[in-house]
Amino acid sequence: MKLETINKARYRKHLNYVIGACVVVLTAGSLGIAQCLIALFPDSDGSHFHWNLTGVILTSVTIGVVLLKVKHHAFMYEVAYVWDLKQALNKITRKMAKLKKAAEQGNADAMLAIQFSYTGSKQLWELDDNTITMEDLVMWQAQLDVLTTRYNIELDITHFQSHLLKQF
Repeated sequence: MKLETINKARYRKHLNYVIGACVVVLTAGSLGIAQCLIALFPDSDGSHFHWNLTGVILTSVTIGVVLLKVKHHAFMYEVAYVWDLKQALNKITRKMAKLKKAAEQGNADAMLAIQFSYTGSKQLWELDDNTITMEDLVMWQAQLDVLTTRYNIELDITHFQSHLLKQF
């Protein structure tokens, strides 16, 4: 994955539309499906939990399928980019302990993955207005900079590929 510049206002606007649409569809779809099932298969004791749950599950699956289908539409570009960025960062985070250990030993691929994580996290946190941990990120970046200087390694995050993580 390559990091790209994202228009924050456009991203927030489109994300809010997507979230709003999902909430409306989930509410209407769940209730609609549940009411149809209750009308077709009434329960004598009055408990319709299983039909309500079925409505929620079917509507959630439908929303998921639709989101996957429209992911590549121009309207969804920023939202899909952030979605993919979060998935890439999650893969790195799950291996962060091993990456940091390898980076301490001078592994350039580990340092590259960590640098991608830090740069991507900074972008993500700025897009989501989550700047609480930015001070920690500056500290972590300084620690990585010490390692790159010690081992004389230059990091270019444009060279990061997720397959580099397989060795850790």
